[in-house]
Amino acid sequence: MIPARSRFQRKRSSAREPIAGVGLIELMIALALGLIITGAVFALLLSSRQNLRATENLARLHDDARISFELLAREIREAGATLCGTPNISNVLNNANTVWWSNTGNWNDEAIRGYSGTAVGPIEFGSGGAKRVNGTDAIALKRASDRAVTIISHNPVSAQFKVNSTQHGIQDGDILMACDEQSGAVFQVTNASSTNATIIHNTGTGTPGNCSKDLGYPTQCSGNRKERTFAPGGLLATYQASFWYIGNSPMAGRRSLYRADNTRGPIEMARNVSDLQAEYLLSNRAIPPTLADSYVRADQVSRWADVVAVRVTLTHQTDENISTENQTITRTSSYLISLRNREFLP
Repeated sequence: MIPARSRFQRKRSSAREPIAGVGLIELMIALALGLIITGAVFALLLSSRQNLRATENLARLHDDARISFELLAREIREAGATLCGTPNISNVLNNANTVWWSNTGNWNDEAIRGYSGTAVGPIEFGSGGAKRVNGTDAIALKRASDRAVTIISHNPVSAQFKVNSTQHGIQDGDILMACDEQSGAVFQVTNASSTNATIIHNTGTGTPGNCSKDLGYPTQCSGNRKERTFAPGGLLATYQASFWYIGNSPMAGRRSLYRADNTRGPIEMARNVSDLQAEYLLSNRAIPPTLADSYVRADQVSRWADVVAVRVTLTHQTDENISTENQTITRTSSYLISLRNREFLP
């Protein structure tokens, strides 16, 4: 049996022993390590977020570049298309030569026309929204739509076409091109019926209206000749004129690729397209034809009927400032587009 005094002395001795725990130094070290780990994780998250932003912006840039090229190239390829292959196109629209989209003149000369960076075009230069940016090129294109109906009969005296479908989609006031193997004509529809598939091209109504019911080539508004009758099997299609250019985007300080046409004003086709430059490849009239040695600028083209290909250079930029200098990233792409209707010249 242990004496009571010995037990008391042992308890007092145990009470004087230090209690184990975390000291101030250990706590400071733990906090420092925690801050270092937290900072590293935070930096990793920021880096990942920045990489994600950069990836998204570059992907969007490439998508915009692809869309810009596809839309513009499609219309350049089809410039001058009449569906029937004839270059002899009359135009009975009133005052046709005074408006850019209705001026067909010599069809081959007007089917494509380029504008250098300072050349005045259908859309004026300016700093406002959708205004053309000075120093950027532009291109005007004219063609017949590939959506067509077949002519069953044509009565030029009553100015009536009968077509093969009541589902033609043609409406009063539409601008159409009629064609067969002999010639073609641009005119305005004064009345379109879906019940009996009749398309009328009379005078005295519509804007701009028709100067004559005679759709013969060359254009003659006086009506002092036998009216031209289009052959069965000919085609009727919507006439399309478009003007492609770089304009000021609704986003402050940005630019976009725009398209204006003969039915509506400018439409933003692709965002963040900051520049468009175009060069043209020419062919001579020799037999067989030969090509020029190099591409030329629009102001060096003397005869637009000789243009057989276009080299378009588009400059795109990202939505956000994602470069290491906190600026947008730009990419420039060049595309070569041949005109299908001019691959073989006489």
